[in-house]
This record gives sequence, structure tokens and C-alpha cells, in this order.
Amino acid sequence: MSTRERWRSLFPKGARETPPAPSPPRGAPVAHPILAAPALDPAVFREIRRTMELSHFKWDAQIGDETTLAPFPLLITPATWAELAAAAERLSRETLAAERELLFRPELQRRIAVPRQLRALFARGAEPTPAAARILRFDFHWTTEGWRVSEVNSDVPGGFTEASNFTRLMASHTPGARSTGDPTLAVVAALGSVATDRRSIALLSAPGYLEDHQIVAHLAGRLREQGLTAHLISPHHLRWQDGRAHLATSWFNGPVDALVRFHQAEWLARLSRDVAWEPLFVGARTPVANPGVAALSESKRLPLVWDALATPLPAWRSLAPESRDPADAPWRTDDGWVLKQAYSNTGGTVSMRSAMTARAWSLLPWKVRLAPGQWVAQRRFEMVPVASPLGAVYPCLGVYIVNGHATGIYGRIARKAIVDFAAIDVAVLVREEAS
Repeated sequence: MSTRERWRSLFPKGARETPPAPSPPRGAPVAHPILAAPALDPAVFREIRRTMELSHFKWDAQIGDETTLAPFPLLITPATWAELAAAAERLSRETLAAERELLFRPELQRRIAVPRQLRALFARGAEPTPAAARILRFDFHWTTEGWRVSEVNSDVPGGFTEASNFTRLMASHTPGARSTGDPTLAVVAALGSVATDRRSIALLSAPGYLEDHQIVAHLAGRLREQGLTAHLISPHHLRWQDGRAHLATSWFNGPVDALVRFHQAEWLARLSRDVAWEPLFVGARTPVANPGVAALSESKRLPLVWDALATPLPAWRSLAPESRDPADAPWRTDDGWVLKQAYSNTGGTVSMRSAMTARAWSLLPWKVRLAPGQWVAQRRFEMVPVASPLGAVYPCLGVYIVNGHATGIYGRIARKAIVDFAAIDVAVLVREEAS
């Protein structure tokens, strides 16, 4: 099917307006706080998409026959944005407090599946490497019970060019709406405040992952706009002298003021001893965003030790669904449960019967049996769909927190009630209220 034919099938003549909203599930609140706006004119959206590809490092705007950018925005009210921002800031404070306690609780680190190499590293008692910035993203969903949070991305949250540039471009073509903020700008400002000596920052990512490379390339571009020097590196380029980070590359040899780590903590822990990754976690003087201690709060099994923590977690307890060890949950017979691995990315291991093939579901018990301590069962919440030009979709609103403050939203939509790697990026805008 050609591009023109795809557009015609998605938006037939006379059907450009948002269709009526689907009936909410039984027990759902009457008013959905999220509204899908009509689709932009195809020619306008093509230009936005082309700009994202050529100017803003969105290299995966098309995967196979599917676009990864929604041609319409989602709209929320100022009151809804204020509610989400306040909730995310409360969650952030609790998350970081729990993280600090976990650093000195090795028995709990084991229960939440922190990799063995990292547990041994933290057990040495060295001072954690300082933060150049703390960046978290909390994923909110509107459900039959109101807002629920599925997880926090506290290790290496992504989505910056979509939440910043794509959202800004969509807002410029959506009258009466504005962005919730620019998380990239907040990150760049935080990094600039610590890179005061050489104005030099290195951005670390894993070789071979296009989606990771586009994130660090985007951040590097925005850093350079602010007059900073940005180096894109892999872990093999790192050297450490007296706790200070140095680079050894074909284009630069010398120290840097700060590091951006877009390389998952559990992946770093599997690297060989000849790669100097340990100072990203403890013992270094060069600040890192995010520092390796973030691995403690990244684990999806963290709720399993809430009751063992002295840290109070009222926001988490009110917004997160019930979680259990898989051995203590009837997930094989009760479709009201989903399974996740403790450390996973882009929803790749979120498993529930209704969203899997029969073969994939039949293999799941074997995967869990091989590594039972690496999984968590989470009670499934019932997301309420939104009517959109693509039909009924399930939104996920990822609220960014940078150094304690809400700075914007990374929106995604899915055609099924599970938001994973197949989700489509969507701009989330605030509707200006009439005066």
C-alpha cells in the first residue's frame, strides 16, 4: 500500500474529525481527562515528520509499514497537568528516598533482583558517584479507578526529542493549545550548571542501538546550541584518573566535566573487567546523569520490599497497582495479572495472555521458572481508551521529573491495552481555558 493510500484509509474524506468517544467500561469515571484532537492536514504532518527526521534525530519515524508518530495531539486541561505534575513530584521524592535507604540494605537489593555485580559494588561502602542531574519519568494511565502509575523509568528514561521537539511542532499547528514543557531544555540547563570548568560533557550509550543513539545525538545537539562541547562515546572510551572522567578517543583525549549515561545499568554490569564502568556507580568525582545508584529504583520488583522499608511511600501506595512475587500470584489462571521482568526496556517483557500468542504464553512459565527472582506479577488495571483518528487507543502519559520538578510529558498510544515497543509517539498538549 502506498503512503497516499495509507493516509486515505486512515482518514477517509469527511472523516477527519475525531469520532465519538467509545463507551467507557463499567465503573469508569464519566469524563475522560484526555481528548484526542483532529488529525493535522496530511501535508502539514508530512512536513513535521520530515523535520523530525532531518533536524531532530527521529530516525525511527517509520518502522516497516507503521508510522511511529501520531498525526494528532492528545489534549488535557491545565488542572489535569497540574494534578499529574504534583503527583509525579511526590513520587519522585519518595523514589529517591527509598533509593537512598536501599543503598544500605543489601538483603533488599537481592530481593528486588539488583544484579550481583552491582550488589557487590554497593557493598564496598564507597560513596555513590554524584548526580549531574536526576531524571525520572513516571508513566501514568487513566483507568476505571482514575489515574494509575505503571512504573518509573529512573535509570535511563528516553523520549526527549519526541517530548520536546515533536510536541513543540504539533503545538504550533494546534490553536488554543500549548506544550506542558521542554524536558530536554531542563536537562541541558542542569548539565550546564555542573559543566563549569571545560564546558565539556560526554554522552555514553551502548553501541548498536539506534533508538539509544538518536537520544544522545539529540541531547548533544541541544548542549552544543548552549555553547557546550558534547562527545558521543561508548564505555570503552572511558578512563578515570583520581576519580575524574577522561576520554580516550580518536578525536579527543582529556577530561570532561560531566557524563550522561544512556546505557542501562544492568547492561553495564555485564561488561568485561577491562571496561571502566564501575565509577559510574560509586567512587567517582565527575558527576553523572543519571548516576548508577538509579538502578536500585529502576527494578520493577521494588514494590515487593515496600513493607520492609522505613521510608514512607504514600503516593506510590495510592497510585501503583498491587504487585506480588509470581509464586504468590495466580497469574497462570487469572487474567487479572500481568508479568514483568525486574529490568526490562520499552515494555518488551510485559506479558499478559490477551496480548500474546498461544505459543508465547505457553513458554512464559518456563521463562519464569528459569529465573523466578527476576519477575514480578502486577495486578492489571483497566485502562480506558480514547477515541482518535486512528480509532480507540490507550494513552500513556510519561511525566518527566528533572531535579525534582515536572518538566513535560512524553506521550504514547497503543491500539491494545498494553503500551510496549509497538506504541506510537504522540504529542500531549494543554488546552488553554477560555477566559
